Amino acid sequence: MMNTPTKLSALVALAFGTACVVAVANAQQAAKQVPHKMSFFVTSVGLGKGADLGGLAGADKHCQDLATAAGAGNRTWHAYLSTTALNGGKVVNARDRIGKGPWYNAKGELIATSVDDLHFDSKINKDTGLTEKGGRVNVRGDNPNTHDILTGSDSWGLAFEGKSDTTCSNWTSSAATGSAQLGHLDRAGLSENAAAKSWVHAHPSRGCSQDALRSSGGAGLLYCFAAK
Repeated sequence: MMNTPTKLSALVALAFGTACVVAVANAQQAAKQVPHKMSFFVTSVGLGKGADLGGLAGADKHCQDLATAAGAGNRTWHAYLSTTALNGGKVVNARDRIGKGPWYNAKGELIATSVDDLHFDSKINKDTGLTEKGGRVNVRGDNPNTHDILTGSDSWGLAFEGKSDTTCSNWTSSAATGSAQLGHLDRAGLSENAAAKSWVHAHPSRGCSQDALRSSGGAGLLYCFAAK
């Protein structure tokens, strides 16, 4: 028969082993419940002044403010926007200002592993292009449709050359005239238009005012990336 000290030792060992198993199981469960931190989102609202964002600085502040309100303000956020040399402006490529990746949405879903992956095999679509709050953006088929996202960029995230206005005067104009290049968040549009499937380079806006952006399916929304 096992003596008392031996019984106690066995019970202690059993209890310790059980505690370890429970601790490991809890840790694994917790890991499943904590996804990758959000490092990409689509703004839930625009600034309300059409494509006048206050330049890149104003656009970045909008991203930072929304991220802060969502509990992700401890990172440096930049808007995915290019600027051009038009009217003496400085050429800035959107792809050069968003960090190196990887990027995840508010649900911890992978958007892209790197800048090249973002532009070659991006996972951005109507289901993954979530706002900072984790909600969906209205897309084609919804009312109102707000799938047009301001980018000012070509399909590789580069600024446009030439004399055409593709950034609404580098994001300082809310005039009825002018234009900005837009991407389609849902990668949907007229079937005969292959560019409609681009999240970054779908078509130009009909003007720079809020009404002009709204007329083709937009609300002055932006893509925001955690650059650091």
